[in-house]
Amino acid sequence: MESELDGELTGEVVVVGGGVIGLTTAVVLAERGRRVRLWTREPVERTTSVVAGGLWWPYRIEPVALAQSWALRSLDVYEELAARPEQTGVRMAEGVLGETGLDEVGAWAAARLPGLRASTAAEYGGSGLWARLPLIDMSAHLPWLRERLVAAGGTVENRAVTELAEADAPVVVNCTGLAARDLVPDPAVRPVRGQLVVVENPGIRTWLVSADPDSGETTYFLPQPGRLLLGGTAEDDVWSTEPDPAVAEAIVRRCAALRPEIAGARVLAHRVGLRPARNAVRLERGTLPDGRRLVHNYGHGGAGVTVAWGCAQEAARLAS
Repeated sequence: MESELDGELTGEVVVVGGGVIGLTTAVVLAERGRRVRLWTREPVERTTSVVAGGLWWPYRIEPVALAQSWALRSLDVYEELAARPEQTGVRMAEGVLGETGLDEVGAWAAARLPGLRASTAAEYGGSGLWARLPLIDMSAHLPWLRERLVAAGGTVENRAVTELAEADAPVVVNCTGLAARDLVPDPAVRPVRGQLVVVENPGIRTWLVSADPDSGETTYFLPQPGRLLLGGTAEDDVWSTEPDPAVAEAIVRRCAALRPEIAGARVLAHRVGLRPARNAVRLERGTLPDGRRLVHNYGHGGAGVTVAWGCAQEAARLAS
């Protein structure tokens, strides 16, 4: 049997968690020459990440400054992947960030997104910012990440764990999202429930994110291949994954108020996901009880897709 020292010499790593954070981290590690095994409780097509709308933009994530840095590093990757949208599920798409001005975005994004401008009255009824951002089709992107991992020599195993120490490698990377609440354990991790309605696209080509200044409620629609995603909700500390019909009706009503053609769109599906929120992303190195190296990479809230590559690169450095 291979010894722990042998494992260290060959760079063996077990990444626990098969969502977008775990998959991206595993890809970066494998492409840097590490022997990677990814353990995922569910097939990647059934993880929380597949429910994500997929628009690149830091949302409900702390600390803000680090999140912006991770987001920009991820933007570099997504811009490259957008050259092959049919394969990667990534494309650059135009739309409006409602209730957002150029002065609110800051230099961190303005320097990297030269097309930013105030939206016109024809584009949005209120004050908004026109932007061209990565929009990721998660149903295509997650399987593509898995294929890229395997192509780099990594393996994927459907396996549930009750404690991180079960991972049998010299280095373990914890990308378990909300499950970290029990596995670490870390009571600072909590769910933020999000509900989406998937409808037939009535011909909408641009995305829109709008925030109600009074209620703080966010409404958005995101055109993905063959469908339109309508959202959304952000319910703190709600664990239910069952779609609420009343919530779904409200989502469609709010979206239709922005684009009337949505009102008659045929509903294809209802989706619910629990965002793994935390007061701050935990991206740091530690040790397991037996002294093996442990790297935490979880607590990304509603911005896992946005920061995935930047966090993966940092996690790979910590695993070295």
